[in-house]
Amino acid sequence: MDIKVPAVGESVSEATIGEWVKKSGDYVNRDEIILVLETDKASVEVVAEDSGVLQTKAEEGDTVEIGAVVATLDTSAEAPAGAAKTEAPKAQAPAPATSNGGGMTAPKPAPQPQMAAAPVPEGLSPAVRRVVSETGMDVAGMQGTGRGGRLTKADVLQGPAKTPASTPAQKGPSRDSLPGSIDRVPMTTIRKRIAERLVNAQQTAAILTTFNEVDMSALMKIRNQYKETFEKQHGVRLGFMGFFVKAAIEALKAYPAVNASIEGTDILYKNFFNIGIAVSSPKGLVVPVLKDADQMTLAQIEGAITDYAIKARDGKITIDDMSGGTFTISNGGVFGSLMSTPILNPPQSGILGMHKIEKRPVVVDDQVVVRPMMYLALSYDHRMIDGKESVSFLVKIKECIEDPSRILLQV
Repeated sequence: MDIKVPAVGESVSEATIGEWVKKSGDYVNRDEIILVLETDKASVEVVAEDSGVLQTKAEEGDTVEIGAVVATLDTSAEAPAGAAKTEAPKAQAPAPATSNGGGMTAPKPAPQPQMAAAPVPEGLSPAVRRVVSETGMDVAGMQGTGRGGRLTKADVLQGPAKTPASTPAQKGPSRDSLPGSIDRVPMTTIRKRIAERLVNAQQTAAILTTFNEVDMSALMKIRNQYKETFEKQHGVRLGFMGFFVKAAIEALKAYPAVNASIEGTDILYKNFFNIGIAVSSPKGLVVPVLKDADQMTLAQIEGAITDYAIKARDGKITIDDMSGGTFTISNGGVFGSLMSTPILNPPQSGILGMHKIEKRPVVVDDQVVVRPMMYLALSYDHRMIDGKESVSFLVKIKECIEDPSRILLQV
């Protein structure tokens, strides 16, 4: 049986073999992970469609085309002694029919094996208790990331901390390099694609950036007042990003051109709001997308962002996770950036840059006061978005953040 590089997206034509999880000569069970491919967008796990002995035909680091044969599987080989061989489930005889009270008969469902449910510890929030009960996960001894070490919904969904075997080791400069020497390290497929997209964005769009600043006082007050209640109720932390997503959606509704894109000589106005959130991963920047974010609650947005951050860290972001975005938000403030000019994520026409919150003296009602301030940046495609629209868009976000009730009232 040939093992080929699977099709992983319409725009993906090649991939790099990041890691052979199974080695040549190993006996592989059906549905086991054989190798991890690095595409220009994400890592993809390839699993065995049958059981057999593996023979590889490519090395780690090789670039291979979609459809290329990278290994073979000898399905006639017997499993070595002591190896568990996966077998197809045996067909069961139908259970006796029972009356359903309507003159018809329905087959009696086959009994399901009962699993001993792990005891649910006390002191968990209702949302966390529900997830623990549904999954049956034993959370005893798990270290929580919530306030005071409490478990959150994200902690339970992530499971016990572990290093995934499918995450390829990152290559970089050697720590043993001699002073004055040069280490030559090939770019990963993802890094090459990032470089190509950034250069393409600079060359094909008329990128311009406008700036503003926002007083974070009102938002910080709301967060401090409700963060503990919010986490207990929903099992996720209350951050700032959820509010900025909601504010951006209100601004996109008011200025549809920022949510649009150019295709040839046409402008495509999107009547939906798929917000990309730039997330740092060990392999580089990835932008998973909150699909139909306007239909999501604040808790759902915060939960989705947390899940994406975990997936990015573990190398589990998929191509579907990053597809279909109409607008992007990037938060350089988490790394200490005070101000920057974000680059467009083609074919999108706008990207919002958030930055570090810093106390600064500002004038309020003719008085100099100290307020927590954040610089905002909007990079946009000037081919279709005029200066007035871009400035007004950023002012709309500023108004929503400085007066969060506008988001609730949609004004």
